[in-house]
Amino acid sequence: MTGQELLSPNRKPTHEGVERAMDKVAAILPQTPLLPLEVDGVTIWCKAEMLQPIGAFKIRGAWHRLTDLTDDQRRKGVVGVSSGNHAQGVAWAAKRLGVAATIVMPSNAPKMKLAATRALGATVVLYDRATESRDAVASGLIDRNGGTLVHAFGDPWVIEGQGSAGLEIAAQLRVFGLHGPDQIVACCGGGGLAAGLSLACPDAAMVIVEPEGWDDIIRSLEAGKILPVEDLTYPTQCDALQTPQTYPINFEVLQRRVSKGVTVSTHEVAAAMRLAFEKLHLVVEPGGAVALAAVLAGKVSLKPVTAVTLSGGNIDRETFTQMIG
Repeated sequence: MTGQELLSPNRKPTHEGVERAMDKVAAILPQTPLLPLEVDGVTIWCKAEMLQPIGAFKIRGAWHRLTDLTDDQRRKGVVGVSSGNHAQGVAWAAKRLGVAATIVMPSNAPKMKLAATRALGATVVLYDRATESRDAVASGLIDRNGGTLVHAFGDPWVIEGQGSAGLEIAAQLRVFGLHGPDQIVACCGGGGLAAGLSLACPDAAMVIVEPEGWDDIIRSLEAGKILPVEDLTYPTQCDALQTPQTYPINFEVLQRRVSKGVTVSTHEVAAAMRLAFEKLHLVVEPGGAVALAAVLAGKVSLKPVTAVTLSGGNIDRETFTQMIG
């Protein structure tokens, strides 16, 4: 692929792109731990992405995207759309690179995520999740002020960057003398992480997990076409996974690679958060715990080497203690 093709926003994400992202991520961030956890006599491997500097895997895709901006694009800044974790990833990368960042976030996003994004120097523009389109708000900002869109999942760089976690998983398993992974169970909102992991580990079976009421990708895969969330006001604690619908760039990868999709309830998510805290000594936010929740609830058949994403840990103390009871 030529340099011009690498910088095209219309290109497709590739395994080679994931490898390039991995080189860039490895230069600035240590690998997050891959922790063994026994479930029903079988060991699963939990990727602890809440230990990233911004508390979630989103830093990977943001760094890959922003480091490929041209000089002119850097001068004009970036615009992101996010429920909170991608916002912090973009803001972190932008601050490190000296790039102005504006993030479109829902007005009901957790206060700690809003505060953390602003603390990193980004400008936050709020929208109403139920009545407004964040993509339309972002498009309007770019039309008026310029800038490059850094989408939370519908972006080839972001997908490839998230996939770097899959390359880490495979390398870490080899240290333990294991092949694989045979299967990856991934938390899924817009599908950027699942698509990236699918590209990183093409031989692994891919299982996606969404919260109840926000299962648009599962329904889309069943229908063979992209469908939106049916009720944008459906209550959930998994704010990180409240995406209205996926993008074709993700959907194309997921259609080829996803072997199963399941949903989990708030009760099942809480049980996973509690177990991760008690057994792994980790604080996992609800959206970051859905993959583990599906495994614990027996909704996923385990393979010999199954990796599970613990994708984020940005949750306030009060909500966390309330959920783990």
